[in-house]
Amino acid sequence: MQSLFRVAAGCLLMLWLHTGYAADTGWLQSPQNTHAKVRLQAQPAHSSEKETRLLLSVSLEKGWKTYWRSPGEGGIAPSVEWQKPATAAQTTWYWPTPARFDVAGITTQGYHDEVTLPITLSGHAPATIAGTLTLPVCSNVCILTDYPFSLDLSSSGDNAEFARQFAVAMGKVPIAEGLADSVTAGYRAGVLQITAHRGQGWQNPEVFTDTLEDTSLGKPVVKVDGQQAQFTLPVTDEWGEKAQDISGKTLSIVLSDNGLAQQISLNVSPLPAAVPGSIALWQVALMALAGGFILNLMPCVLPVLGMKLGSILQVEQRNRKSIRMQFLASSVGIITSFLALALLMTLLRYTNQTLGWGIQFQNPWFIGLMVLVTALFTANLLGLFEINLPSKMTTRLATHQRAGLSGHFAEGAFATLLATPCSAPFLGTAVAFALAAPLPVLWGLFLMLGIGMSLPWLMIALWPGLAMCLPRPGRWMLRLRLFLGVLMLSACLWLLSLMENHLSAWFVAVLAGALLVMLFVLSLRRYGLRNSALTTGVCAVLVGAAIVIATQFSGAGGKPLRDDIAWHPLSEEAIQNALAEKKVVFIDVTADWCVTCKANKYNVLMSDEVQEALTEHDVVALRGDWTLPSKPVNDFLQKRGSVAVPFNQIYGPHTLAGEILSPLLTRDAVLQGLEQARGAR
Repeated sequence: MQSLFRVAAGCLLMLWLHTGYAADTGWLQSPQNTHAKVRLQAQPAHSSEKETRLLLSVSLEKGWKTYWRSPGEGGIAPSVEWQKPATAAQTTWYWPTPARFDVAGITTQGYHDEVTLPITLSGHAPATIAGTLTLPVCSNVCILTDYPFSLDLSSSGDNAEFARQFAVAMGKVPIAEGLADSVTAGYRAGVLQITAHRGQGWQNPEVFTDTLEDTSLGKPVVKVDGQQAQFTLPVTDEWGEKAQDISGKTLSIVLSDNGLAQQISLNVSPLPAAVPGSIALWQVALMALAGGFILNLMPCVLPVLGMKLGSILQVEQRNRKSIRMQFLASSVGIITSFLALALLMTLLRYTNQTLGWGIQFQNPWFIGLMVLVTALFTANLLGLFEINLPSKMTTRLATHQRAGLSGHFAEGAFATLLATPCSAPFLGTAVAFALAAPLPVLWGLFLMLGIGMSLPWLMIALWPGLAMCLPRPGRWMLRLRLFLGVLMLSACLWLLSLMENHLSAWFVAVLAGALLVMLFVLSLRRYGLRNSALTTGVCAVLVGAAIVIATQFSGAGGKPLRDDIAWHPLSEEAIQNALAEKKVVFIDVTADWCVTCKANKYNVLMSDEVQEALTEHDVVALRGDWTLPSKPVNDFLQKRGSVAVPFNQIYGPHTLAGEILSPLLTRDAVLQGLEQARGAR
């Protein structure tokens, strides 16, 4: 009788245990693929959770692999075609951290040996879950295998072992936070750069990226520097050709390090046009040399070049030796001034101040000094007097020949100071690299800038015959010297006009009037009333006509120039808002002291074609003013690897990374940039 009770109890126990079993297909294997087997287990949802849990286990032979949700440059991810009522829309897959495989130059992401994928089905579970699992496996060859399955949930229930296995599988899924302190992603033509910061430092960081539409991401190059890990990935289209712009898109990645992984969603922002360290130092040195040379062609330096020409014409007994020494002294002045600028940038760096090309023109004291110097040079060129003040520095700046070579040294230094508000091709990249580089590199690149600018002066020093070809002094020289004086006076008045950003317009007008009256009085004492009045009248007409022509009329049609563009304040938010509305964005960062900016404005931006293009309904024009110190503008420029103005950039649906234009704008470049950013209408 006791035995009978034991048998009955055992049967009841077995029946009770059966209700706690999870539904299980057992290990499934296909005759067409003996290299892999799969198993599906499921547990129905609790009434409170309304979620059915599944486990997909894959066991692979050694040397075989399957793929992650984003396989990489080849392969496809495992998938299930569900039979109704269970649908893919109800399904959520959880993917453990994958590994990377490299075969024949192709990088893929997936799993080897064994992997278990947790899957959940939302809502009330049906009595039976069925479907077909499609599993890709690869070694030297790839096999795509279908595994039909069916899970009966009607007789299954809670099972502690299944719950443990599900928890273990979920423990291998990347977490939402806890690994990296901060992660950013940036894109520049053909390159995706992901930067992750971790206070604890990195041991063996890896990154796995999800697929972007019509884009292929290659194998990352990893660079670890203490608490920062940087991943650089090549970007192409699906055919390995030029990639589309992925700036502004959302990228999903998994970041892992020594068994800990984090799932992260990032917004891809534009990378600076020139990232320090991405260009070889010798290339930047050549850019500095070329940028310095081109500065001689900028309108900023023309008054000094004219003054230099006038100094040669004043010497009646010209010889090769004196000309060579004069131009060598001017070259030394140029190079010394660039080294002085390097010293200034060094001091600003150590005091955590804003770094930039031409920022000294944001200082009213510097502008005032330049006004004084150009006024002295103007008086000297006009032949009003030869000054001999107690201050040696002022004497050297204002005299020629009598001060020996120091006057020519001062001319070179002055040319450098006048050149700093101008930005030339190659100059911005070289200066941006220098300001972010170690101090020895900064000084070396500024030295190359000085050598580049002094190249024309050095050429005449090597071949003085070029200067000796000028005509001998005569009456024509007085007229030329007068023209050079007017040119220098224009530079002086322009510098004085910059003081309006620091002083009242009325006070600046009084200073300008006082300067002109003083020059007239000195001219009256030197040349008499008739000649002074005639010269002043001619100069006034010439200057007035030049101003009217430059500011009111275009060179082509003679129509008054008007700026009809609705400029909006520059900000990153304004750019993103415009891009969200599928609009084209034109950015102009300018400054009143920037001569190149003025040339771009009157020659290009205020031309009829560009005005029409920038006032179209799908174009947003943003302008940043760097006349005075501005942290938002400075941060905007530095983010794009620039430290100088003018700066122009175009964004659009087809150029989300932003196209940076040359400092010297052309109408064709602006119009073509707008069309390219807009794409097909």
